[in-house]
Amino acid sequence: MSLAMSIEERDAFLADLHVGIVAIERKAKAPLTVPIWYDYEPGGDVWMVMSRDSLKGKLLADVDRISLCAQSEQAPYSYVSIEGPFSIAQRTHDHILHMAVRYLGAELGPQYAAASEGGDDNIVVSITPETWYTADYNKR
Repeated sequence: MSLAMSIEERDAFLADLHVGIVAIERKAKAPLTVPIWYDYEPGGDVWMVMSRDSLKGKLLADVDRISLCAQSEQAPYSYVSIEGPFSIAQRTHDHILHMAVRYLGAELGPQYAAASEGGDDNIVVSITPETWYTADYNKR
């Protein structure tokens, strides 16, 4: 029996609330893999906000593709991993507010977004998923 998710299942899983792990290649070292907030609407790109001056942001200058993995934290285990090209855009207050409300809720999200103002070095990184890996152990 296959544990692979259907397109609808993987889209729904990735669109659900998970902390992602972004992976970015590094020269002469293992890839950088760090947790990150992300958002996704089925059929679209996966996007996240990061500082251009962070290690993540700096590494993007040397690569064409990055990966992101989202997983369930409880049994039965499930995950979706994507890989693909990415684009960079300047972030806006709306990006920060949207992500903060998504992860912290309607009460704390706006407070977090307000405290994050002034981060002019923040960028929005959007991954276009081309390769998908999935597993859903609920199917076992």
